[in-house]
Amino acid sequence: MSMIFDEYGRPFVVLREQQAKARIRGKDAQKSNILASRSISGILRSSLGPKGMDKMLVSPDGDVTVTNDGATILSKMEVEHQVARLLVELSQSQDNEIGDGTTGVVVLAGALLEQAERLLDKGIHPVRIGQGFDKACEIASKHLESISDVISFSKDEKEPLISTAITTLSSKIINVHKRKMAEICVNAVLSVADMDRKDVNFDMIKVDGKTGGELGDTELIHGIVIDKEMSHPQMPKVINDAKICILTCPFEPPKPKTKHKLDIVSKEAYDKLYAREKEYFDTMIRQCKESGANLVICQWGFDDEANHLLLQNELPAVRWVGGVELELLAIATGGRIVPLFQELSASKLGYAGRVREVAFGTTKDRMLVVENCKNSNAVTVLVRGGNNMIVAEAKRSLHDAMCVVRNLIKDNRIVYGGGSCEISCSIAVSKAADAIGGVEQYAVRAFADALDDIPMALAENSGLSPISELSAVKAAQVEAKNHNLGIDCDQTGTADMKSQSIFETLIGKQQQILLATQVVKMILKIDDVIMYGSYE
Repeated sequence: MSMIFDEYGRPFVVLREQQAKARIRGKDAQKSNILASRSISGILRSSLGPKGMDKMLVSPDGDVTVTNDGATILSKMEVEHQVARLLVELSQSQDNEIGDGTTGVVVLAGALLEQAERLLDKGIHPVRIGQGFDKACEIASKHLESISDVISFSKDEKEPLISTAITTLSSKIINVHKRKMAEICVNAVLSVADMDRKDVNFDMIKVDGKTGGELGDTELIHGIVIDKEMSHPQMPKVINDAKICILTCPFEPPKPKTKHKLDIVSKEAYDKLYAREKEYFDTMIRQCKESGANLVICQWGFDDEANHLLLQNELPAVRWVGGVELELLAIATGGRIVPLFQELSASKLGYAGRVREVAFGTTKDRMLVVENCKNSNAVTVLVRGGNNMIVAEAKRSLHDAMCVVRNLIKDNRIVYGGGSCEISCSIAVSKAADAIGGVEQYAVRAFADALDDIPMALAENSGLSPISELSAVKAAQVEAKNHNLGIDCDQTGTADMKSQSIFETLIGKQQQILLATQVVKMILKIDDVIMYGSYE
């Protein structure tokens, strides 16, 4: 730091950038980090479960998003606190790995931090708290495996998969049509699943949306949907036994690479130029026809003359198709993407049983549907909805449900929902704490209390008394030794989640507990925060 004077003799201080910093140490740093993280967790708490509330997020540009998906809410929020961003990344990790449970994992992390704060106030060292949480996490994970059920399914017996997808969709905006949506998700995943390798290629599932209609009009198309129409209104709207030529070269005369100037000084010169240009178009169309193609799909546009000649030669065409759609179309139809007209041949054509143009409502919105492709694995889910917000949220919900079905194909073990497995784990962890000596016993018991926060949040969001509901279910689980008893959010009259067919994948629930524990340990170990940008 140095002091200098301006031309009027007034002193002012010059600070080096390295000095512009604020610092929080020790317990103050831990309390600050826990407070920031719990505030993020508190935002998502009311969105948990089938009766959870939605959040409206407005971007600086005025774009509105309405959702109750934890990963989407946190990714759209402008979180500035550095440690609170860890919870944003936590939710994203759960979304990337499992696809569902993004809200629950943040709520659990918030509950663990709340318990950790109480232990810190008692004078327990953060490292010992972290060790206790690790032990409790391991106990809970093993207990989940012991209470899990194995379900069997096949491409013909899909009901267990549909029930799992329905559980995921129960908390989404599309829960009115959850049965139909669950069937669409299961059929889409099974269409592209390799049951021998227990693998699902999500690249073969395209989820497209179109405003108009209602959510119930959403359909699964065994083929590809392209948001384009035929280049000329008089071209046929339905093409059977389509042999598709997929081009990345434009329908136009070649242009010199260098700067050029051409002076037309007479009618003869103009006619000659016109004839030459027409010859280029005729050659391109002839090469397409000779290859045997009866439909051209081009990445680039073409002018009116080329369009007219294509119509005259009875060669339907589609222009301005994006690169991603071209690749998906090539995979689905078994065709090759051709960069030059000279390379066209019958072996590079794609095949589809039928290509049809579909119109929507009274508007001029049209889409192309490519069905009965050579590689029948590729499917498209066409989502309909009243506005863009509903369509976008429906697409996110379907993605979550498809991820859950994929996880079940990978590992067909399940645990029951409604907070039943958290309550069961809480009882098991509390019992195991009796055998653990030392200070870590406090942390293990705190972990068990944190697990109770999930069923309490479910009861609270359903308009029930959280403490009385949790106490009743916990007592019933201990008395009946039934791990399937949970919070009856829908008030069906039974707390048995097995009879309600509410279940989740085992790997999804284990991942939730593991990720939440790791992030809480990381936050607790931070005892010094140095922030540049402000001087103290």
